[in-house]
Amino acid sequence: MIRVENVTKVHHTRAGKKVVLDGVSFVINRGDKVGILGNNGAGKSTLLRLITGVEHPTSGRVVRSMSVSWPLGFGTGFQGSLTGADNVRFIARIYGSDIRETLAYVQEFAELGDYFYMPIKTYSSGMRARLAFGISLAIRFDCLVVDEVAAVGDQRFKDRCREALEERSAGSALVMVSHSADILRMYCNKGMVLRNGQMSSFDDLGEALVMQEMV
Repeated sequence: MIRVENVTKVHHTRAGKKVVLDGVSFVINRGDKVGILGNNGAGKSTLLRLITGVEHPTSGRVVRSMSVSWPLGFGTGFQGSLTGADNVRFIARIYGSDIRETLAYVQEFAELGDYFYMPIKTYSSGMRARLAFGISLAIRFDCLVVDEVAAVGDQRFKDRCREALEERSAGSALVMVSHSADILRMYCNKGMVLRNGQMSSFDDLGEALVMQEMV
């Protein structure tokens, strides 16, 4: 279970304080497949980072009783002077994943060739994204968190990403942000709409999509 309890998030900008989330509360249970909707700037990605622990709330708390992935494709935590393979080894150790299996999965999935054994700082943004997505799928989590930018590369690679995500999410909870109603229908059965810092939850994704269209 993931329990978001009265969470407020405030960003400090040049124009002053901006309240992104204002007393948001909800629960995600094992097996839930939740699509989060909202206009640009509504705070969807901020909410994902709070759920995964990448950021902390200004007030309130996020309680996790199951393992939660970082946002799939989130690659800003890499050590640039280390190779892709070394970064995979490091992350596998942190999460207690079998190093050989994790290395083999990511190497095959990311399709980086010799670059897999070269420093991350030599990678293009697309190569870094491939590695990040591969690592995200290689580690088994109770809840997968997915931002809409997760699928990268050409159409063949995007299809592989979707197939792998379907397989990984089959036995897990899933929280996804996307502007595409078709993608949300593919993966999610519940929905949440974020507007003006407030969250509305729906047991049916279709109702959430209708609410979003009315915003």
